[in-house]
Amino acid sequence: MGAMAARPRNGSFPKGFLWGAATSGHQIEGNNVNADIWVVENVKPTIYAERSADAANSFELWPQDLELVKEIGLNSYRFSLEWSRIEPDEGQFSIAALDHYKRIIDGCREHGITPAVTFNHYTTPRWFAARGGWTKQDAPQLFARFCDRAARRLAEGIGYATTLNEPNLIAVLRFAALAEQLDKLMPYVRAMNEAAARAVGSEQFVTGNTISVDDVEGLTQTLIAGHRAGREAIKAVRTNLPVGVSLAVIDDQAVERNSIRDSMRKKLYGAWLEAVQGDDFLGVQNYERHLWDAKGTVAPPPGDRNAAGGEVYAASLAGAVRYAHSVTGVPIIVTEHGVNTEDDALRARFIPAALSELKKTIDEGVPILGYFHWSLIDNFEWLYGYKPKYGLASVDRQTFKRTLKPSAQVYGAIARRNAL
Repeated sequence: MGAMAARPRNGSFPKGFLWGAATSGHQIEGNNVNADIWVVENVKPTIYAERSADAANSFELWPQDLELVKEIGLNSYRFSLEWSRIEPDEGQFSIAALDHYKRIIDGCREHGITPAVTFNHYTTPRWFAARGGWTKQDAPQLFARFCDRAARRLAEGIGYATTLNEPNLIAVLRFAALAEQLDKLMPYVRAMNEAAARAVGSEQFVTGNTISVDDVEGLTQTLIAGHRAGREAIKAVRTNLPVGVSLAVIDDQAVERNSIRDSMRKKLYGAWLEAVQGDDFLGVQNYERHLWDAKGTVAPPPGDRNAAGGEVYAASLAGAVRYAHSVTGVPIIVTEHGVNTEDDALRARFIPAALSELKKTIDEGVPILGYFHWSLIDNFEWLYGYKPKYGLASVDRQTFKRTLKPSAQVYGAIARRNAL
């Protein structure tokens, strides 16, 4: 009996499947004053709609976040370490900050929740940005040193480790997602970066999620070196800890003759999909599909739209996962997937529809280890501020009270059953 024949084609997901929700430090913790993004949010001019300020106050209220994970019925939680808290000045490591993250990891374990920890989710320390961030050749070594220190204190309790979050984002934004708006935006980005450099007294300021670096290929190679150096540092501490990286992967579809889809895929993910071969898993983060003809992207057909006017297409996650696995051969974890909408009924429809398509890829033989919904709670969505709503729970910005949305029950019912 072949492996394909032995695979049950029913609504059940594999045994031990990770059902989770995701967050990131800067977006939920609040008052992350040593981070590069805090600097650019607070200078004038800035492209940021508002400041992160207290965020969801999760630095204090992380136990409530874990209670939400448990209440929804999930068995896993993805969160990130804040490099700028752990290494506030170059070479100075905070034992207290490391202990803080250890308490969250231990808290997960006490709740029967598998912690999936991202070592760097975009934000870098302000000292790192002031010296040129990821454009500097020694950046990978500095990141590896941070990974080593963090792993020594934390690796024992971590279930899955991700080095970097969406390090291919610059390519995706520059060549696909924001391509048309970027020319107009770039002078404002450069003015903001110059103001940030003045604010910290340096000649340059390059944030971790930069879109203003012209040498995208060079930056990509440095980030790849950073991922590899970080992975080796973590593995040196604990060889059996699964380590990967998460990538932003659009469901790119070819339409009509001479579609440029394949050449665009090479630009957006090519170097990274090559670099991750040999990793323990690949994190896939998907929110949309793009239709490519011979000239560029084509408007999607009528249907549901998210709060930004983008298409809501349930099959895009499965398409992105299929493609990423077909190129790499690496097991996949869906590290982010969700929808920006104030209409929670749309989210409640979208989650089962997307998971139903994802289940088809598992039945086809794609090894998928888990699914993390973005996001556990409504949070600070970078330059868009607090307007976008991705959470399974809302947060009162004055009292920080978390309130689960009906979509959380829909998702939780699937997770508890481990089946559609």
